[in-house]
Amino acid sequence: MPPLTAFEDVAGFTRALRVGDRIVVSGSVGVEADGSVSPDAGRQADRCFEQILDYIGQLGGHAGDVVRVRMFVTDIAYADAVTAAFTRAVSHARPTGTLVAVSALYNPEWKCEIEAEAVIGSLQ
Repeated sequence: MPPLTAFEDVAGFTRALRVGDRIVVSGSVGVEADGSVSPDAGRQADRCFEQILDYIGQLGGHAGDVVRVRMFVTDIAYADAVTAAFTRAVSHARPTGTLVAVSALYNPEWKCEIEAEAVIGSLQ
């Protein structure tokens, strides 16, 4: 995928990558299209999944192809809201999932960061 931000070029990473039938999506955060960040952890998580599923779609996959999700929250109190977003977005695919509380993310406004992996054709 072409870089979405200058940070990707500077840091030297790719937002999402397809290798064969596998798609790996880097950590996505809940930044809205206009650059704003909701103070609500659930909305941030919904936005993360919107981006993740968009990247997977651009690379030829579908929500049902998601096989693994890793969710990072800056406060374990956000776990229920982030898990609810996971359920809305991909629970029908029954992917593996991990949720971990971390001390901080790059931007203090970010309450969660989510990574995903998909295997094309798994459509669980």
